Amino acid sequence: MVLKYKMEQTTIFREALGDSPVVRVLDFLIEGRGLDYSLSDIAENSNIGWTTLHRIWNKLEKFEIVVFTREIGRAKLFKLNEKNPAVKRLIQLYDTLLYQETERHFSKKLEIPA
Repeated sequence: MVLKYKMEQTTIFREALGDSPVVRVLDFLIEGRGLDYSLSDIAENSNIGWTTLHRIWNKLEKFEIVVFTREIGRAKLFKLNEKNPAVKRLIQLYDTLLYQETERHFSKKLEIPA
């Protein structure tokens, strides 16, 4: 019997905002902005359960954080609504946090001990 263990890594975005299902979905969608995904893909790549995704999905649609893009067979595809001002701010926050963490990481590597 082979057991698979998923190595769970946190991101700077989740570290800053908390590791909730909504933040996990936002983290995944912001990272893959511009692409559209099925709900199954979003749940799997956000590491949340199907039931949890459906519990939060209506709010994400209500606040126009995500938008429907197209259907492929029976699957509906959605993407981050980059036209929404709130989403623009979230993307800005995501990029800023990533930039700061990258700068911090490289500044530590460049320090030369005396």
